[in-house]
Amino acid sequence: MTTTIKCLILCTFLLNSASAEESAMKCESGKCSSGATASSKKVPQKELTPKESSSTQSEKKSSTQDMSSMESTTANKKAKRSHATVKQLFNVTVTTVEERSTAKEQVNYGYIVAEDSAKVDVLTWYDGFVVELYADTMYKKVAKGDPLVKVYSPEVYKAKQDYLNSIQYNMKTSMPEMLRSAKIKLKLLGISEKEINTIAKTHKADMYTTVYAPISGWIFEKNINDGASFNAKKRLFEIINLEKVWMEVELFQKELSKLNTLSHFTVKVKGLDKTFDAQKTLLYPMLDPKEATATLRLSIDNKDELLKPGMYAKVHAMAKMHTRLVIPRTAAMRKNGTWYAFLATEFKGEYEPIEINVQPLDNKYFEVTSGLNKGDTVVNNALFMMDSDAQINSIY
Repeated sequence: MTTTIKCLILCTFLLNSASAEESAMKCESGKCSSGATASSKKVPQKELTPKESSSTQSEKKSSTQDMSSMESTTANKKAKRSHATVKQLFNVTVTTVEERSTAKEQVNYGYIVAEDSAKVDVLTWYDGFVVELYADTMYKKVAKGDPLVKVYSPEVYKAKQDYLNSIQYNMKTSMPEMLRSAKIKLKLLGISEKEINTIAKTHKADMYTTVYAPISGWIFEKNINDGASFNAKKRLFEIINLEKVWMEVELFQKELSKLNTLSHFTVKVKGLDKTFDAQKTLLYPMLDPKEATATLRLSIDNKDELLKPGMYAKVHAMAKMHTRLVIPRTAAMRKNGTWYAFLATEFKGEYEPIEINVQPLDNKYFEVTSGLNKGDTVVNNALFMMDSDAQINSIY
């Protein structure tokens, strides 16, 4: 029984060995059909001539070079973009502290008003009635000596008669005191010298009296009409001369200390191309308690009468020219109530924060009063970045 089992095992082993050798021979002859061995099946290839082989190798090489060139160009573009971005973000510009001959300028606003001395009220010292009105409209321009209104006054007419009688009586009997008294009475009633002389020459007393313009100007107020009656001391007209005007400028309380340093004033009005020079005349001795502003009076020549009362105007006040150390406003930074500039050190690309004292000069520059010297180089942009770096490095 044991011998039989041994024979069977030996026969099985021999059969398996023969099957393996046969399979190997079939694969070598190309007759293998199993999935595992099919993948290693050899495919006949066409033999290449030396020229074709060389051409194929050069094409592969050219293709490889083109791909390398494209990859290199793309990398360069990315590098350039990256470089431009970094330069744009971190490029630091500097400026030099320099001396400039400048004048401090202060800009304020105010209104054009008429001069008080250029306003004249026209009234009479007697009662009367309007006979004919010459100045019949508001804002009519009149010249000095122009007739304004013709009136009748019983009181004036009686005074004229008295003066005429005194003249005639003086011709018969010398009574100069009586004549002088009658003439003074007419003057006190406001009768013009011209009309008094006319009575003396013509020996006639006109029953009507004409009121003339005492100055040249514009009629800003008219309180009578044709046929109206009026009382003594009533204002009939107000005439204002505009050949000189004032500008009342509003100043804040903190600006008063600088007022004495300002010497030249230039007035500009929107809508007018002309610029007007002004003279400082008076600082009003009280402030407006509601707005805490003071009023400065400027006097302006207005011969062309381009400036009208009520116009809103801007005044540029300039101090005397003075040499100052200046830096751009972009070169200074305020931090915790202190002004700083970033000064270039002896090491390239390194900047040190330094305390400075500055005063506003205009809308572009600060005047440096301490902390910097002429010729110093300071950072002119990206101060926030410098500030962050200084804080990181505990320089403050």
